[in-house]
Amino acid sequence: MANVSKRLPENVPGDFFVDSSCIDCDQCRQITPSVFRAYSDKSVVHHQPETPEEALRAEMALLACPTASIGTVEKRDLTRAIASFPEWIAETIYFCGFTSEDSYGASSYLIVRPEGNVLVDSPRFTTPLVRRMEAMGGVSLMFLTHGDDVADHEEFRKHFGCERLMHRGDIGPSTASVERKLEGPEALQVSADLLVIPTPGHTRGHQVLLYQEKILFTGDHLWWNEARKGLSASKEVCWYSWEEQIRSMERLLAFRFEWVLPGHGHRHHASVEEMHHSLEQCIAWMKRQ
Repeated sequence: MANVSKRLPENVPGDFFVDSSCIDCDQCRQITPSVFRAYSDKSVVHHQPETPEEALRAEMALLACPTASIGTVEKRDLTRAIASFPEWIAETIYFCGFTSEDSYGASSYLIVRPEGNVLVDSPRFTTPLVRRMEAMGGVSLMFLTHGDDVADHEEFRKHFGCERLMHRGDIGPSTASVERKLEGPEALQVSADLLVIPTPGHTRGHQVLLYQEKILFTGDHLWWNEARKGLSASKEVCWYSWEEQIRSMERLLAFRFEWVLPGHGHRHHASVEEMHHSLEQCIAWMKRQ
């Protein structure tokens, strides 16, 4: 629970607040930008909710916070906010919320499909989310983009009995038990609608998932940068090889997609042509860094 005694002084007066344990993961600002904004290396409340919908979104941000850094002065009924996750994004894609501090608040996603649901990276293993996933058909496959965002993968495996898929280049002590370890640089068609594309760079074994040639789950490889108004990557948090990440980005030009759903950073939806052009611009920008 957030601690009101550690309430950041930059919060505006009112019920919602952020305390000093905030790690600046950006989730609250993405979920409820009208209420939360960045201040130095933290998030703060810059506007108290004024409508029921705004209050609901702020409650969802509170639940999604990986460090429980968001709180309220008054006790609130969070039933509606809890029931809002997983949150529908598009098609049959849902944002799980309930992010984990172990993955620095990374987003995870649920793909609902007749052939079996796919969990992309791991959220926090928490009873309300698990029950909702059960009601939506459970999880048959867990796709892990890279070693940073595995969080509570073991708990989800034990509960749902799902197969986990990860590139061998990112396997470590905490993921040694993963059932399916991919190798090599070639794309792999896991099923008719799921294509795994190795994208080394951020980490050695990073990979992305293309669903229905439309939706690209990008982990920490690629995201939408609101400040630059374009697709982007980060040299600062590139743990393996920036040059390799550029080459991986160039390989993505061969694929069609309309959505970028990242672990960190903003989501983005555009036409295939617009996305391709923005990716070209991103690559050119990366080569200048």
